[in-house]
Amino acid sequence: MRNAPALSRLVAPMIAIGILVGGCGQTPPARTADPTAGIYGQAVPAPGAPMAAGSNVTGKLPPSTAPGSMPAGTVYRNPANGRNEVVVADIARTAVLIGDSQSEPASSWPRTALASLGYQVHFCGRGGTGFVSSNGTTGNYIDALQRGDWLLPSGSPPLVVIEGGGNDASRGATDEQISANAERLIASIRQRYPDARLAMVGTLARGAADGGGRRTEVDTLLGAVAARQSVPFVSVGDWLTRYNLTDSMADGVHMAPGGHAALAILLAQRLDGLGLRTAESRTAESEPAAPADR
Repeated sequence: MRNAPALSRLVAPMIAIGILVGGCGQTPPARTADPTAGIYGQAVPAPGAPMAAGSNVTGKLPPSTAPGSMPAGTVYRNPANGRNEVVVADIARTAVLIGDSQSEPASSWPRTALASLGYQVHFCGRGGTGFVSSNGTTGNYIDALQRGDWLLPSGSPPLVVIEGGGNDASRGATDEQISANAERLIASIRQRYPDARLAMVGTLARGAADGGGRRTEVDTLLGAVAARQSVPFVSVGDWLTRYNLTDSMADGVHMAPGGHAALAILLAQRLDGLGLRTAESRTAESEPAAPADR
């Protein structure tokens, strides 16, 4: 099935979308994470501790200060759980995205898709990570969040999206390891953000008959985890083949700019179909266009 011509007509508008992104601050973990604990299972550095180069998380504020009154990017010690969090500009329109190198670029297909649905995006992740995989300096998803490698936003976002699995596929993580850590992550996110909607995006790959291999298998595995946990899931384990996008890749795993734009359109359509567009974006889309000046 070849949808490349149709996708190409939609690429240009997607590239023009403005994306407001808050990156997760990073601090070196003081100790190894407890594998039985959730996101808030360990102590973290004091507020105002130095962040890694390039981080936009700055500042130190008193524990009694309400985060809503502080500038975006300020580190806040949440008195309810004793953990460092980061203040974002508009938590009510923020989607938290947890992911790997597929999501890391500011113009990545997951970030662009979420932005097109009306969200500001707060990214927690790094290349080389996954449900089980770490990249040597930051932990896997659950461990990195638990240790404070990445800071979650303060307040209650409307949506949390988990993307990944590719590094787990390439590094030999077992089905049992991937499933267990994915379920730990889902449980911890639900505990931290009980009012947020949760969605998962699987492992980008070729189709099973086109060399998808372990990546396609992990996508299917994550879909089964999501079904057990009643989490909306977008399977992407055959998209490179289904949508004829192998020629839109920068390498054998990652997308070139045109590929990111094409995938963003597809992902936005799926997320919209799951009812995950913001109310403001839905209203704006339904309003008739203003008449052109004559």
